[in-house]
Amino acid sequence: MKASDLGTSRLVLDPAVAGDLRTRLRQDPQAGVKQAAQQFEGMLLHLMLKSMRDATAAGSLLDSEQSRFFTAIGDQQMAQDLASQAPMGFAAMIEKQLARQATGASAAATPSPFDAAQKSLLSRYATRLPANGAAAGAQRTIGVTAPREVTTGAPSRPREFVDRVWPHAVEVAALTGIPARFLVAQSALESGWGKREIRTADGAPSFNLFGIKAGGRWAGPTVEVPTTEFVNGVAQTTRARFRAYGSYAEAFRDYARLLSSHSRYAAVIGQQDGVQFARSLQQAGYATDPMYADKLARIIGGTTLRQALSA
Repeated sequence: MKASDLGTSRLVLDPAVAGDLRTRLRQDPQAGVKQAAQQFEGMLLHLMLKSMRDATAAGSLLDSEQSRFFTAIGDQQMAQDLASQAPMGFAAMIEKQLARQATGASAAATPSPFDAAQKSLLSRYATRLPANGAAAGAQRTIGVTAPREVTTGAPSRPREFVDRVWPHAVEVAALTGIPARFLVAQSALESGWGKREIRTADGAPSFNLFGIKAGGRWAGPTVEVPTTEFVNGVAQTTRARFRAYGSYAEAFRDYARLLSSHSRYAAVIGQQDGVQFARSLQQAGYATDPMYADKLARIIGGTTLRQALSA
């Protein structure tokens, strides 16, 4: 494949797309920006296709979670192909925006001068990618290094919580094959939709939305708080050290590393069934709560998450 073909005839599920784009940005920044802009145009086209799908009545005999998943993948592939073969003009505007932000960025501030621009465009154009399947967002995962996030307190409603974490869930979905909405659901369960997020002694956020404990190998910052553990099915309150992060992006990426680095989570990686995803986590020993899988499955399939994602 020629270098100029990168990102134009690729399957949307191809995990190498992000790495290829990072390489292009390093080797040929101008061409890399053009390719990134083209991917963003593909995402915008996909949003248009999704809107048309949502306006079409469903409920046929062939309608199922699996059929909707593959339809979403097909729509993403079509949008990507349309953006590369018959561009609508969005890419040119996005390319100018990327180039403008890249020019004003300090090369020493981040590993790539395009990270800030990618982050800005990601939140501006693609906050609401569809959630049924890990492919929902694979196109916009291009190695964004997020700055430290500032929160103004617990989110007042689930939609606000979803808005905060969705871009990071999409990025991890592309890395793990786990649908982004499953990741949002688990972070909602662990943090009470952000209202019970673990905080430091001075009230600052730890950004630890998955309840990951520090452990002996963790060399980063920690926070010690009371927690509930179940021993032989009986709830007990104890104190434990949890990992602290600089942003939600760090927390989601660390969660991805946790799942991918332990063989016991092999059944979790790539899981497309919400109930099985929850059961696999519990069977792997992620939580001691005997009702953990049931609670997580209810959030994944519940109306609260569905409404927050469709708002």
